[in-house]
Amino acid sequence: MTRIRRLRLLAPLLLVPLLASCFAEKDGGDGTRAAGGSRLRVALAFPPAENLSPYGADATILSRLGVTEGLTALDANGAATPALAASWRREGARSWRFTLRDAAFQDGTRVTPAAVAAALTRATQARPAPAALSGVTLTARAAGGDDVRVTTTAPDPILPLRLASPSLAVFSPKAYAAPGRVDPVGTATGPFRLTKVTGATSATLDRHDGYWGGLAHAAGIDARFVADGTARANALRTGQVDIAEAVPVAQAATLDAATRHETSTTRTTSLLLNAAHGPFANPGTRAAARAAVDTAALAKGVYEGHADAGAGIHGPAVTWAAGKRTRPVHPAPGTVDGTPITLATYDNRPELPEVAQVLKQQLEKAGFRVTLRVQEYSRLESDALAGKFDAFVLARNTLVDTGDPVAVLAGDHTCHGNYNIAQLCDAKVDRAVAEAEATEDTGARQDAAMAAEAAILGTDAVVPLVHQRIVTGVGTTVHGVLLDPYERTLIGPGTRR
Repeated sequence: MTRIRRLRLLAPLLLVPLLASCFAEKDGGDGTRAAGGSRLRVALAFPPAENLSPYGADATILSRLGVTEGLTALDANGAATPALAASWRREGARSWRFTLRDAAFQDGTRVTPAAVAAALTRATQARPAPAALSGVTLTARAAGGDDVRVTTTAPDPILPLRLASPSLAVFSPKAYAAPGRVDPVGTATGPFRLTKVTGATSATLDRHDGYWGGLAHAAGIDARFVADGTARANALRTGQVDIAEAVPVAQAATLDAATRHETSTTRTTSLLLNAAHGPFANPGTRAAARAAVDTAALAKGVYEGHADAGAGIHGPAVTWAAGKRTRPVHPAPGTVDGTPITLATYDNRPELPEVAQVLKQQLEKAGFRVTLRVQEYSRLESDALAGKFDAFVLARNTLVDTGDPVAVLAGDHTCHGNYNIAQLCDAKVDRAVAEAEATEDTGARQDAAMAAEAAILGTDAVVPLVHQRIVTGVGTTVHGVLLDPYERTLIGPGTRR
């Protein structure tokens, strides 16, 4: 075992007593558990980066804890399925009509067409816009009875998929009382309601007794944000938590087999090269960096076989992608002679710093001089989006925003994409993505998505490194955890212990 691995296994053990006090089970004052089911103790990897705003990365925290819902959801096959909307139909090229089910917000008010329309309208006004709305302009209005009509300026064949995005969750009017922000505490529709959020440290949730899907089995959730992956695994192993998300691969073997659950996901870890500023604005320099990367070494070494070597933006969990993939055309690598670059990543996903360290060695072998910066994601995000790094290692779930293979290409890799860390702005790429967005037939849309992927990869601004499988630690007394390949859900009404 390497010295790095020993340190990752042993250093955070001192955190376990602290976690034990954090996760002490709530009781009714007489030593009994909360009435109506036990509370779930959960260790989450990512603290809120945006005050739990639903319009950015924090949206999945809310959906994974069972707080929020949208009009639709994704089923296991990636198709749109009913959520707050019981049904829907297309009325024309640009208009869809959604019929709401009988549901209540967590503040006791009813879910009405007017409230839903207002919530979607607020999402369209958010800046930056939610990734699910990248390249899309929509309006929502009450349409009589229990119906909401959603209209787009251009035909949008995947609108029901788009509305399943965690960033398009529906909140009660109370959530929007303060200008410029959304307050998710007690204002959503899911089976659990937020009652308290303590900065980036913890969140307390109670069961939403008015949930349209029936009472949740658990009385509530006590969640702690624990960025250190080894500490999360240790807390599960010592019984201080019931569920630990994103267990590091170095810790997977230390968990009892009955508590270790591995799920193939649509998450791809990539090296993003700043195509607008600095040394990687030169295509030849980007090509030299791409040629220096050995993805097989990362999959076998850093991920210890819990990942597949990078094949594209969409990996093996997108089952149709490999058969439709188009080989990209790359420029010739340029000459690198001591070119200095800054490579950044975050430590919330514990493998990423080691990925970055291996990349540093590979790039230095090719002639680059690499300065490495590793911090918590919330401290890096704004700089990354502003293009302040030459290179960035990002683990990105490619279907988390819409479930549509084209949407992530538009949001992350086009001139107007709102999560474009690579700062890529290429006319050929934009044309290919626009063609894919306009394609309605499912099979043809997949073909167009792969053609757009090839155009993006041909710029060398994106170098796919590995396609991840995620390890979730689940206590042996816990049942009903939602192991979701899209990583949108974790705890639902049936989750219990």
